[in-house]
Amino acid sequence: MTYIPYFLEGETRPGRWLITCDHAANTVPPQINGGDLGLPRTDMERHIAYDVGAWGVSRHLGTLLDGPVIATNFSRLVIDPNRGEDDPTLVMKLYDGSVIPANRDADAAEVERRLDLCYRPYHRELARLAALPHAVLLAMHSYTRQLRGRDPRPWHIGVLHAGDTRLSDPLLRLLRAEGDLVVGENEPYGGHLPGDSIDQHALALGRPNVLIEIRNDLIADEAGQRAWAERLAPLLTRALEEAGL
Repeated sequence: MTYIPYFLEGETRPGRWLITCDHAANTVPPQINGGDLGLPRTDMERHIAYDVGAWGVSRHLGTLLDGPVIATNFSRLVIDPNRGEDDPTLVMKLYDGSVIPANRDADAAEVERRLDLCYRPYHRELARLAALPHAVLLAMHSYTRQLRGRDPRPWHIGVLHAGDTRLSDPLLRLLRAEGDLVVGENEPYGGHLPGDSIDQHALALGRPNVLIEIRNDLIADEAGQRAWAERLAPLLTRALEEAGL
């Protein structure tokens, strides 16, 4: 069976939102170290390998917003699609206390092989979808409540932005108006990184965009994923209207 490094659902849906999920899966392609990075299963099921719950939320949002959804079919530990090709964290050797054995000796040739196998096909397809003149990018992510040795993170949801706040500003207002959420602005991370997905497919081209981070214990199961999608969909629709886009 031919390996395809991305999932694509609802390609012909007419909605304006293009939902992306850069860290959807903890899959290791068989071409990479025989499909095993040398980590125990418990690590491959943690946030270090993928964004727990984000793919489920993305799929539900695609249905509710009537827009296409594109997601990765490889672990961020194989290669991180939300980094520029020259980013030193593109292939992680150590992440939240876990050494990744199959990455320890990954040289430039191995990184190039992973770029060709996984990273570049995903970004080519994302670029094709984002080129639609009406496209508005929604990047879905999740984050762990607590990194090893760190304090717990208080936010339920974070909205990230860099130079373009056309959508993030109204969405932040709407989320805070809900009254029962701890909402972070550029939390638990700040803005974007040069060459990341939003930079490549939105900021560099002036396309409207927003990135959402949901705490992963809130979306660890189907019920949580559906509930958050149903909560976010009308708020995203209103944010787009308020932004006048």
